[in-house]
Amino acid sequence: MQNANQVADKIFPNFSWDEVDTVMLDMDGTLLDKHFDDYFWEVYVPEHYSLLHDISVEEAKEQLLARYREVEDTLEWTDLEYWSHELGLDIPELKLRVNHMIGVHPYVVEFLESCLAIGKKLYLITNAHSRTVSIKLEKTSIGPWFDRVICAEEVGLAKENPEFWYRLEGILGYDPKKTLLADDTEKVLHSADTYGIGQLIYVARSS
Repeated sequence: MQNANQVADKIFPNFSWDEVDTVMLDMDGTLLDKHFDDYFWEVYVPEHYSLLHDISVEEAKEQLLARYREVEDTLEWTDLEYWSHELGLDIPELKLRVNHMIGVHPYVVEFLESCLAIGKKLYLITNAHSRTVSIKLEKTSIGPWFDRVICAEEVGLAKENPEFWYRLEGILGYDPKKTLLADDTEKVLHSADTYGIGQLIYVARSS
């Protein structure tokens, strides 16, 4: 991972744009405020699960967090159909009910515009389920800036698996050494580093 120069409380990644042809950006926590996802899975879903099973919200939350951890870093974790079946809830419908909470981080649009202005290929690379991506791109309208949107389900592995990046290279045909990846998940950045992505940026404030 790249060293960074720190000025006051801001950290500026230390790399040259001349070394970058391709920019890959995560969605949740990187471009979009992760507050929506944290609230949805840790508060909203437990509330509905508790009503369905006539248990307290705290008990529901405890049960659900344990179930989340069982499939962490796998495709199931972000699969809305999987969770709808497992929990007996219509997860896409619940997401639509609170989609007003979906928001873009500050300066995202300006950054996307600047990447295109200097001729960089721009890809959205996310573990999120395709139905989640559709809901969020419709709400935020940031989809048109990207040359392509890739969900992990299309690749067949989660981004935490180094093999993901080899498969992605086969799909997009990019040069790893001339690629920049920004993500808010350290495991993802470590897997990309193992594979050989040239420039890595950790988004420390996801929510």
